[in-house]
Amino acid sequence: MRFPSTRGGCEPATASEALRAGLAPDGGLFVPETLPALSPAALDPDLPYPERAREVLAPFFRGDELESGLPELCRAAFDFPVPLAPLSDKVRILELFHGPTAAFKDFGARFLAGALERLQESGDPPRTILVATSGDTGGAVAAAFHGRRGIAVRVLFPQDGVSERQRKQLTCWGENVSAYAVRGTFDDCQRMVKEAFRSPEISGRFLLSSANSINLGRLLPQTVYYVHASVLFLRETGEKPALVIPSGNVGNAVGAYWARAMGAPVARIVLAANANRTLPDFLTEGIYRPRPSVRTLANAMDVGDPSNLERLRFLYPDLDTLRREVCARSVSDGEIRQTIRDTFRASGRVLCPHTATAEYVRERKLPDSPAIVVATAHPAKFETVVEPLIGQAVPVPPVLAALLDAPSRCETIDPRMEDLFR
Repeated sequence: MRFPSTRGGCEPATASEALRAGLAPDGGLFVPETLPALSPAALDPDLPYPERAREVLAPFFRGDELESGLPELCRAAFDFPVPLAPLSDKVRILELFHGPTAAFKDFGARFLAGALERLQESGDPPRTILVATSGDTGGAVAAAFHGRRGIAVRVLFPQDGVSERQRKQLTCWGENVSAYAVRGTFDDCQRMVKEAFRSPEISGRFLLSSANSINLGRLLPQTVYYVHASVLFLRETGEKPALVIPSGNVGNAVGAYWARAMGAPVARIVLAANANRTLPDFLTEGIYRPRPSVRTLANAMDVGDPSNLERLRFLYPDLDTLRREVCARSVSDGEIRQTIRDTFRASGRVLCPHTATAEYVRERKLPDSPAIVVATAHPAKFETVVEPLIGQAVPVPPVLAALLDAPSRCETIDPRMEDLFR
């Protein structure tokens, strides 16, 4: 399979070429030339997760230099649980936070890291992974690439835009991972990354690649857990679920739309945004207005110009179709707090602020429908928000506790590309 750019200004790439490059040469994002139908094996509810991943991803890598290594890549990347936990008779929580950094981004980051290391041949010059993060991406990427042969990582995050525990996960690595606290917003960080890729001098000298969700290698693995969850839900309940997804840079949502287009048993998809209303307003008005991001309790979703909307618009190029297929609602900080409180009182379930946006939207838009709420991060990462609301401490998972005990290394810079590469 080959992967064209969303902007159509360059030759389609192979899977490996797209993973190495991150961003297409014309500034667009790589997308599959077709979304292949899921095999019967991929829809087998008894299939272990790594094997399901191999079945779902195999058509995208057919004929590619990574094809023979795909089974081992999946076994190594997806070696942690992916439970579907009950919230009520018709509602399940898809827990995507059991990886090494307690966030859903471990799935894509670990797969991409393994793939790029496999593609790095002896004698190749070092490759630099450049990643902007509003919270969880950078920690997952740093963990996944730490110690990888022939690869260096530069993580950019807004100086005052991440929780203390998130900051710890971004800065505890050292060696081949460098962390930069940017005096600005996530959008400043994302702009710096895009400027670096557009600079022939910088991108050539450092052999840049991206581990943000603009990289196809982050997106493809995210289709797998939607196939997995919907297949298990269908077996348990006999019904196809709606998916309710916290949405920031829209990458996690794209994985769901690709999975449904491939044949995953998904009834519909609903997106939950925080007070950064760019996506909901675009769907309402039909006019795309990127804007500066605003800080919220669900900080990993503080995105004012979501990159992966470009992939959704490529999938649904007609505006009427896009607005029919894609539904998004904004949730305020007050509504996030109330949902965390109410859910804990009703079920004993502790939600992180991002997951709470999805649960709020589910309760309002799909109160009686079979549904899966996507839990994107462990609530212990947001203890300063969650614990006062539920009146008790949230146990810290061992993988997170180990990172919190490590020393930090970080450089603070202005939001200028020359400061990043001086």
